[in-house]
Amino acid sequence: MRITTTIPQHNLRAVPSAAIAIERAGYDGITTLENQHDPFMPLGVAAINTERIELATGIAISFLRSPMSAANLTWDLCEASGGRFTLGLGTQIKAHNEKRFSVPWSPPAPRMREYIGALRAIWRSWKYGERLNFQGKHYQFTLMIPNFVPEGSGLKLPAVTLAAVGPSMLKLSGEVADGVRLHPFCTRKYLTETVMPCLEAGLKKSARLRQNFEISGGGFIATGATDEAVAMATEWARYRVAFYGSTPAYWPVLEAHDAGDLGRKLNRLTKGGQWAKLSAEVPDDILQLFAAIGRHDQIASQIKQRFGGLTDTVLASTSSQVSADLPPDLIADIQRIETPFSNFETESKM
Repeated sequence: MRITTTIPQHNLRAVPSAAIAIERAGYDGITTLENQHDPFMPLGVAAINTERIELATGIAISFLRSPMSAANLTWDLCEASGGRFTLGLGTQIKAHNEKRFSVPWSPPAPRMREYIGALRAIWRSWKYGERLNFQGKHYQFTLMIPNFVPEGSGLKLPAVTLAAVGPSMLKLSGEVADGVRLHPFCTRKYLTETVMPCLEAGLKKSARLRQNFEISGGGFIATGATDEAVAMATEWARYRVAFYGSTPAYWPVLEAHDAGDLGRKLNRLTKGGQWAKLSAEVPDDILQLFAAIGRHDQIASQIKQRFGGLTDTVLASTSSQVSADLPPDLIADIQRIETPFSNFETESKM
């Protein structure tokens, strides 16, 4: 099993030392978020200060950027890192697209299919000199002259992973992406009964192997060296479960456990501005569905029980403001958990 963590995105000057420490500790990767800060810039800094660790946006919001812009950012980060960068994309919900980013909204799955297709057409144009002629409903790219082709060192085409919660985007991930980034608001039951059948249907349609498709995320990890530290991490996770549970887009996960009423109650609290009351509504039995919880000497077995056989990559931290700080021997224990994923195979897709 692979394990990734986050870096401090609020201060680019802090990134070099943080990235070096993360690499030395033995983590497999660094992921960045698009919340308060840009997800790409910190990875550029991390790329030129590390040698081994993999870098990924987890996630960058797709529709606020043209595929051409995302293609350029990805290409440059791949070159800077020697091919260690993976583009993780997500659609965000309608309200954020329209009201926060002022971009038009349309059914996200068909548009994302085009988005990924456009990215690959652009990259193939740059790497192989193929004529750029991508024609879709949402995106059209037909002009590329030598002056605008970035230099390349012959790296493999970039991998693209896709954030998904519902069946449509999960199936699309299996069909057109190189991996799926599951939301931490996810349970093992939802993984088994909803996520995996959808991904398998997509992989079957695209005739691709599971070993070349990465499944990452799918829950929280609440750990620490002491019981007190675990208690603090657990309460942080409880609030995140309450926060996400208040959003209707995530209610199918609660419905899988006959807990839809909890989501509706949380939603009412947020609409009333009662954010401080959210955590108290999430009981321990619900929280434990979403998180692996335990001290450092317990958590590897809890992670295996919670994620084993389903998830290839777990996130030690899902916040750039909350450090994971796992000891190297624990990281190694987690990495010994067997998973199906082997490597990305990006050159086989046209």
